[in-house]
Amino acid sequence: MCSTGVWMLLAIWHALRMSLTMGWEILWALILGFLLSAVVQAVVSKEEMSGLLPDDRAGTIVKACGLGAASSSCSYAAVALARSMFRKGANFTAAMAFQFASTNLVMELGILLAVLMGWRFTLAEFVGGPLMIWVLVVLFRLFLRRGLVEAAREQADRGVAGRMEGHAAMDMSVHEGTLWQRAASEKGRTAISHFFVMDWASLWLDIGVGLLIAGALAAWVPKQFWQTFFFAGHPVLAKLWGPLVGPAVAVVSFVCSVGNVPLAAVLWNGGISFGGVIAFLFADLIILPILNIYRKYYGWKVSAFLFVTFYAAMAVAALVVEFVFGWLHLIPQQRNARVMEEAISWNYTTWLNLGFLVVAALLVVRFLRTGGPAMLRMMGEPQKTGLEHSHTHPAAGADSHG
Repeated sequence: MCSTGVWMLLAIWHALRMSLTMGWEILWALILGFLLSAVVQAVVSKEEMSGLLPDDRAGTIVKACGLGAASSSCSYAAVALARSMFRKGANFTAAMAFQFASTNLVMELGILLAVLMGWRFTLAEFVGGPLMIWVLVVLFRLFLRRGLVEAAREQADRGVAGRMEGHAAMDMSVHEGTLWQRAASEKGRTAISHFFVMDWASLWLDIGVGLLIAGALAAWVPKQFWQTFFFAGHPVLAKLWGPLVGPAVAVVSFVCSVGNVPLAAVLWNGGISFGGVIAFLFADLIILPILNIYRKYYGWKVSAFLFVTFYAAMAVAALVVEFVFGWLHLIPQQRNARVMEEAISWNYTTWLNLGFLVVAALLVVRFLRTGGPAMLRMMGEPQKTGLEHSHTHPAAGADSHG
């Protein structure tokens, strides 16, 4: 019994050590990604977004993708903001395109993928993301009926709150001057610090859970299991199976946003196909907790429609990525994503982490000095009126705090 307990403790410590070293490897990339995201959010007004998405024409969808890429990568906040935009008058298809871009075309995701898995995965994400949105738009045009949209709007107007509703409703962006002037101003720097901390507060749980799951799977699950499950010994079947099963693995993992990148790295090392990794990354918007939010926001029928069309768009786009990247010889031949290290070394990663930790500390200090704690308390509050009552936090005008 004693030996069994010791073995269990050692196994848990092994998984925790893997998780901690994975977290250390990606820390600077996370800080840089959130910083760039905060800068962009500080100069883009959320209140203006919904008026820019009146229909589902090609130009509007491109605009929705651009706005989504400029917003937060938090899946829960993206879902809540898409609902608020829809209630404000945005086209339903455009709102969903915005939602997809918010979690699949953001800078922090691309940086993290490049650091952990390599530039080819970053390229695949940013090529496959717009393709997935295009497939989704086509599916909506073919199968989305007016009655479903009306049912979704009726349910959305009931004001059912979801996770990070307050986050989605807040608007701390600066509107005066050029983009550089907005970012460099006192208000701009304060807004950047608030967006930076707000995004971390929104995503720390998903990132932490993702690292813990990835560490446990890397430490405990034999590679032979993954190779069998993903048909790694059957090249053609694996290419087809990976994109089809990738979203299903994501659905039950409960990990979303950038938190699923470490787990994607484990799956890649284990034998899932290149397209399977991309499908898994796409699927952060159909994990079980978010499917339940769709049910609350739009009703059972619409949530079921969203699940089926989202899944189909993810699988189709990932299949195309699999074969196009294979044809171009862009699929890595080695499965050596950086998740298997078990010790922290004094190398360039350590220096980058230390440098970016200093930057993060300065942002946190400014956040604390400009009313940040009050903003954090507001983040989790339900906003039943959507963007009509978007918050402009007092801190955005706290010039005198420096």
